[in-house]
Amino acid sequence: MSNRLAKFKEAITKGYTFKKSFFTLGAAMLDGEPVKDLKVKIPLKTLTRHGLIAGATGTGKTKSMQVMAEQLAMQGIPCLLMDLKGDLSGLARPGTLNDHIAWRHEMIGEPYKPEGFTVEFLTISDEKGLRLRATVAEFGPVLFSKILGLNDTQQGVVALIFKYADDNKWPLLDLKDMKKMLQFITNEGKKAIEAEYGRVSTASTSAILRKIIELEQQGADKFFGELSFDVEDLLRIDEQGRGVLSIMRLRDIQDRPKLFSTFMLSLLAEIYSTYPEEGDMDQPKLCIFVDEAHLIFDNATEALTDRIEAIVKLIRSKGVGVYFVTQNPMDIPDAVLSQLGLKIQHALRAFTAKDRREIKKTAENYPVSEFYETDELLTSLGVGEAMVTALNEKGIPTPLAATLMRAPKSRMDILTDEEIDAVISKSVLVPEYNREVDRESAYEILTKKLEEARSAEHLKELERQHRAAEEAVTGRRRRTAKEESLIEELSKNAMVRQMGRTLMRELTRGLLGTLGVSSKRRRKKSSWF
Repeated sequence: MSNRLAKFKEAITKGYTFKKSFFTLGAAMLDGEPVKDLKVKIPLKTLTRHGLIAGATGTGKTKSMQVMAEQLAMQGIPCLLMDLKGDLSGLARPGTLNDHIAWRHEMIGEPYKPEGFTVEFLTISDEKGLRLRATVAEFGPVLFSKILGLNDTQQGVVALIFKYADDNKWPLLDLKDMKKMLQFITNEGKKAIEAEYGRVSTASTSAILRKIIELEQQGADKFFGELSFDVEDLLRIDEQGRGVLSIMRLRDIQDRPKLFSTFMLSLLAEIYSTYPEEGDMDQPKLCIFVDEAHLIFDNATEALTDRIEAIVKLIRSKGVGVYFVTQNPMDIPDAVLSQLGLKIQHALRAFTAKDRREIKKTAENYPVSEFYETDELLTSLGVGEAMVTALNEKGIPTPLAATLMRAPKSRMDILTDEEIDAVISKSVLVPEYNREVDRESAYEILTKKLEEARSAEHLKELERQHRAAEEAVTGRRRRTAKEESLIEELSKNAMVRQMGRTLMRELTRGLLGTLGVSSKRRRKKSSWF
């Protein structure tokens, strides 16, 4: 054995020996070859320090995520996995042993036994599975505003809506409740709002409404509502004492990043607010794997990104570890990247000058090693091989180790629709969460109030018209009686009678004059008879 190899073995053995529980990730490699039985282990105690699984397409990221989920489940740790490609459904069924897997595990020094795991399929879209929902009220005005990317003025309007709805006991459950409230404070409820809270700009309410419609178009109307998912159901243990693997099926979500960001933020926020403080635990109570993590950050507003960063920093105190899976570590904001204790870096490809610069920058995120040129190692790793560094039980980074990763015990392929249906049919949670619940909320209450108000106004208008018609008829009757009385009085007056006869003569003369007949001629003609 060469001195270099002996020194390498000593460094890896010392760096990856732990007093408490751990799992084996693979075998350490030197000069491109695995060193038999030189195991790279991950301590459970530091898994709440979060982690990163990165690498180019086809280098084995998903299989590494699958391996970690299996090993954690076997230690009694439940996991939530975001499955955007459908590759993780195979966790429910045993894998298949072949010569390559047998060789790999012989080098690692770990037996290979195919087996499936207890799986729960979840969904926030049109995929099959247990439907996850959350109410608008559970988000609160601050979080809801950050999801929509609102400015300070618009956030104030949202806060006003939440306060007004709370004061009047109008539940805000789904997006149609919010839209109805926006319409109400702009129209029928405008005077009441202004009297109590001041003037609300129509431009602000219109902008918020447009943002909500945009969120709806990405399918968020299916996410907001009841029955709200209880995050305690992510902590289940099966009959064998293994952690249940909850797989979020998101194959149809990649073109709807805003919905994905909304879900992730609400989930992390709910876990943080619900789970008790745990401090440093010997092992995590839950691990979350976020595949295609760039979808969260690429399209998120700055405020939303800041919120996610803050929760990631704090959530470890709840006994929860978060693992981001992406192609390039640069996809993750520096503030989040700096919080990640475990790094599993698969190969990167350098096709352009930009790629080479990014590889050099990525290499700087890993401990310096006398056994590797990190930037060269990044481009020379094969499929199923990765650079690994973790935190030991004292929180110190372990030595960098090129690692031959172990193979998943479960199927490395997707399940058929029939197999997925079979898994879902055994779920005890699906019947509860998938039933339709649409109790009376702000939308129904306001719609009813406005209809009642319109009906009352309509009745008032009919009564007003009826009174006006009656008054008109009564007025005509009064005028007729007065006219008859006046005529009768005038007919009794001698002067009026004389004036009447004079007026009649003048009218008769005027009429005969118009016809061209003089009164004198009329008298002459009258003597002819």
